[in-house]
Amino acid sequence: MKILVTGAAGFIGFAVAKQLIERGDDVVGFDNMNDYYDPSLKFSRIEQLEKVASQATGSFEFIQANLADRSAVEHCFKIHTFDRVIHLAAQAGVRYSLENPYSYIESNVLAFTNILEACRHAQTPHLTYASSSSIYGANTVMPFSEEHAVDHPLQLYAVTKRSNELMAHSYSHLFQLPTTGLRFFTVYGPWGRPDMALFKFTKNILEDKAIPVFNHGNHTRDFTFVDDIVEGVIRVSDKIATPDESWSPEQPSPAKSHAPFRIFNIGNNNPVQLIEYIRAIEKATGKTAQLDLLPMQPGDVPDTFADSNALAAYIDYRPATTVDDGVKAFVDWYRDYYQV
Repeated sequence: MKILVTGAAGFIGFAVAKQLIERGDDVVGFDNMNDYYDPSLKFSRIEQLEKVASQATGSFEFIQANLADRSAVEHCFKIHTFDRVIHLAAQAGVRYSLENPYSYIESNVLAFTNILEACRHAQTPHLTYASSSSIYGANTVMPFSEEHAVDHPLQLYAVTKRSNELMAHSYSHLFQLPTTGLRFFTVYGPWGRPDMALFKFTKNILEDKAIPVFNHGNHTRDFTFVDDIVEGVIRVSDKIATPDESWSPEQPSPAKSHAPFRIFNIGNNNPVQLIEYIRAIEKATGKTAQLDLLPMQPGDVPDTFADSNALAAYIDYRPATTVDDGVKAFVDWYRDYYQV
């Protein structure tokens, strides 16, 4: 198949594109290479994808442009006909949304509108896109289920991700565009983002610097290894969303529809306390962390816990990588990449 992967220079987009190329698909990557974090890591990921493509049956073409640029998106769809679109590009980061909200509207709302319009006019067979566990917001009922209400977001990042789900449904209803949204739960692993805890903690521990531990380490997160996420994304993308014939407008499920629309959690279904996550990093690095214990940060969700049963039933797959194994894989990559 020919597949568009947006955010191909990003953490998850890179990993998805790599797996698709290796299985023989022709991938077009789209990314604006912004400087939210060091672009050199993004360029390194693109170099890796080009290297993989040179040794695999699949191909890779890269487009450096902004998804918020309507003409650039339209041109991409004019010169390519896609069997699937996997939309993973976004302005990430919960805390940065407090500093630069406009970036989230441009990258997460306007850009998604352009993708939806392009898929609509091209009659793309299936659009799969990234949502987030952050949309559960003030909800404290655990584990988080796709059937729960998600009407109390705690920051703008979550608002934009929830808006993507609602926008997707309108296009699925109006234009019969099959869409599937995946709510990612704290993805981590090799080639990860420098703004995320695992990257920051590993760097500081190896450099004998203190690490900032918010909420005194009492957060719990459903840490999900990137390879598990990739497997889920690709399996979902392969399975085109269809209308749910049992869907009732009188008792509507928010995760299904009379339209070809689906939403799933994708998480490890095994929350871990942040302090235990740090212990796994200590084990992998062979060094003891210096903890700077701090209060809760604005916008943070105290706990996340994915109910992934619906996804498991849908694609016969469930993330299962342990935190110890996943953290070790990241630390091994970090040491090799930075030669430390």
